[in-house]
Amino acid sequence: MTQATAELRSDFLRTIEARGFFHQATNLAALDTLFAETTVTAYVGYDATADSLHVGNLMSIMMLRHMQRAGHKPIVLMGGGTTKVGDPSGKDASRRLLDDVGIQANIDSIKTVFSNYLKFGDGPTDAIMVNNADWLDQLEYVTFLRDYGRHFSVNRMLGFDSVKLRLEREQPLSFLEFNYMILQAYDFVELHRRHGCLLQMGGSDQWGNIVNGVELGRRLAALDEDTNKIDATGPLHGLTCPLITTASGAKMGKTAEGAIWLKATRLSPFDYWQFWRNTDDADVGKFLKIFTELPLDEIDRIAAMEGAEINEAKKILANEATSLCHGADEAAKAAGTAQATFEQGGSGDALTTIEIPRAKLDSGLGALEAFVTAGLANSNGEARRLIKGGGARVNDLGLKDEKAVLGVADIDSEGIIKLSAGKKRHALLRPI
Repeated sequence: MTQATAELRSDFLRTIEARGFFHQATNLAALDTLFAETTVTAYVGYDATADSLHVGNLMSIMMLRHMQRAGHKPIVLMGGGTTKVGDPSGKDASRRLLDDVGIQANIDSIKTVFSNYLKFGDGPTDAIMVNNADWLDQLEYVTFLRDYGRHFSVNRMLGFDSVKLRLEREQPLSFLEFNYMILQAYDFVELHRRHGCLLQMGGSDQWGNIVNGVELGRRLAALDEDTNKIDATGPLHGLTCPLITTASGAKMGKTAEGAIWLKATRLSPFDYWQFWRNTDDADVGKFLKIFTELPLDEIDRIAAMEGAEINEAKKILANEATSLCHGADEAAKAAGTAQATFEQGGSGDALTTIEIPRAKLDSGLGALEAFVTAGLANSNGEARRLIKGGGARVNDLGLKDEKAVLGVADIDSEGIIKLSAGKKRHALLRPI
């Protein structure tokens, strides 16, 4: 379902369509009227499987940000309860289950990520963070199945892509995970009852789960009219954004080195900046619209750059995206480090720095161990292949011998040893 920007009344929906966020809505006309005439409360759910979110989550985070900037109220729903179950969407296997302590630690850490994008508080449009464990942990199972489970068709649930793909691949799907879509639908109902939430947003892979919540709300409202047994939930809505892939077809936010995390303790601001700087030429315009807040006419001008100028466009993308995630100071520092590292042949202050005991260099540090320690290789075998392939450098000099040993003579005038894997990945070893 798509609609031209000119036909939309509300600032929020016009913005997200113009910038490439819109994919599908349950009732776009009714939703547009709500956003144009009222303050809408909407949510996106995130499970707390790690202590940070990653770039793959960033599109929905930006949707919440645009919504708040347009005068509406975002809810960040943390899946403290559903993390104990596991969402089967897009998964080939069951995820590792965490205990309550680990889940809460992840939620506390993730909130610091959201604080860079949303304003939290008690105001009418201030964001709130809610944990679905507050209600899911209190459910009485038999009563829950009686009141809510009867509204779900197993035949229909088996048809959802998240389930069907797992079954087609003959990958195990536990009964625990099969319950996930019921719990997510119930989350929507609870958020409406508790906070007046009318809209769930998410990626297009969540469409089936979102529709489940909308339909559960409709059925419970009808039941209330007939029996007065359950509080009415009113009309609920769903809105999804497309799943973003790069021009090469790769999933957004995934690289050969792993996820692109939004938390500096997981991925340094320099490496985050460098991820955006390495964007494919064909993706620059699209990513500027989605992951920055530059005006669209300015983005059109930048995206039209060709030849050597496209590198300047990528730097603008990197600066803007890093400023949102880590702040303008860190973005400027990363840009300065990139210039020193790539354009002037220096080391740069923001490169990942690993401290190592000086005694290791006194006795000799094997090159394979050095690259693994610096995080430029995941194993000795990977480091060996890097060296054999000609991609390893020490202090900007090619390293050809996998049996080479680094020593105190390799410490430069700044007291460091610079290691490089290819042209774009660097780290510093600092003896202590």
